[in-house]
Amino acid sequence: MNNDEFVKANLPLVHSLANRFRGRGIEYEELYSAGCVGLVKACANFDEQRGLCFSTYAVPVILGEIKRLFRDSGAVKISRSIKELSLKVAKVREELSKDGKEPTVSEIAEKLGVDESDVAEAVSAMLPAVSLTCEEDGSEIDVAEESCENRLIDRLALEQCLSSLEKSERALITLRYFCNKSQTETAKILGISQVSVSRKERKILEKMRKQLA
Repeated sequence: MNNDEFVKANLPLVHSLANRFRGRGIEYEELYSAGCVGLVKACANFDEQRGLCFSTYAVPVILGEIKRLFRDSGAVKISRSIKELSLKVAKVREELSKDGKEPTVSEIAEKLGVDESDVAEAVSAMLPAVSLTCEEDGSEIDVAEESCENRLIDRLALEQCLSSLEKSERALITLRYFCNKSQTETAKILGISQVSVSRKERKILEKMRKQLA
């Protein structure tokens, strides 16, 4: 199978990923076109000797091009449900902040009876643009906070990247970055030395960076 045939055979993957972002402020044709650019890049750079199946390698690359499209266009379209949840989150946040302590996402989610991920997205949608001084003459430009669309794309790419890791690698990253365990605690749980954890962690993170680049 030549390169053109290989790209054509994997177009359903682009359709599948582009469909996840319908109705988010960018026309489907543009999403699909950006995804195709990512697919072509993935086909050109894929190395079978790395031991990954093509889809595992291609998904983060395709999502990266879609993310670039959202970033460059500045398209942010927040659903009505998220807007409504944002209002509820703001109210609960104010109630829980009366003692002078900023409530956590977990506390707000428990109070509202919703998932933490939904609260996080609602909080992200509430963030205003921030003004940053970027010019030598003192003039300012408005730089928007990262949109919930970008957060979602990042999360999908990260999940795909994690799924490509070996079981032992995924366990180490999960303990260190999702369970907030120290290297010493992680070493004890995995039954290896702290030095081994440090060495393995660096190698795994480097592998993940290359996949997400």
